[in-house]
Amino acid sequence: MPVTSRAQHHSGWPHPYPPLVLAILALASGIVSAQTTLSAALSDYLRAQTAGLPGTVSFQIGQLDRHARLAACDAFEPFVPSGGRLWGNTTVGVRCLGPGRWTVYVPVQIRIAGNYLVAARQLAPGQQIGAADLLPQSGDLGALPAGILTDPAQAIGKTPRQGIAAGQPLRSDQLSAAWVIQQGQSVRLLSSGAGFSVSNEGKAVNNAAEGQVVQVRTASGQVVSGIARQGGIVEVSY
Repeated sequence: MPVTSRAQHHSGWPHPYPPLVLAILALASGIVSAQTTLSAALSDYLRAQTAGLPGTVSFQIGQLDRHARLAACDAFEPFVPSGGRLWGNTTVGVRCLGPGRWTVYVPVQIRIAGNYLVAARQLAPGQQIGAADLLPQSGDLGALPAGILTDPAQAIGKTPRQGIAAGQPLRSDQLSAAWVIQQGQSVRLLSSGAGFSVSNEGKAVNNAAEGQVVQVRTASGQVVSGIARQGGIVEVSY
């Protein structure tokens, strides 16, 4: 803030700046320092938390909340608010741990340059997906929905829950694991417990993917539950 020589002459202050101006300058200096430190802490946090994302990650931190200027802070704790995610346009919280206690929320844009998968052709519900059904595309994953698939292994062998149009990006919530046991299929029951193991046969009551619970009706009419495995095997533990 400019101060005229006339003000200096009539005030009688020995310092070239009045006390009020000095206080304002000190506060402004503290604000810049706090914001710089907060930004550095937030940048370090984002770099660490996004290191495992697929593709090349970059981020842009938006304007800090004005409440960051209310008090100096020696230690910051960034965090992702409940229900948030470090993906696309998001918000990251920062707590001051002392000497003051306050929390601000900072807008952040996270870009992820990488490859993702789209359907190479129309996929019908229940159709088992193969490598030929997938095409890679490149772009900003941060602009795409959560659960976007980036590795063919995430899709091959699975089936769409509903029809997927050609060129549509594939998401994990659109696909189901392939059935390893189908309703009405003859299965082999492997029952085990402390010191015993029994093999039996039955008919599957429902469809099940690997590791899911399947119910089996035995020849005696009893219905038992077990874990579906490849090869028409159902594991029952007692």
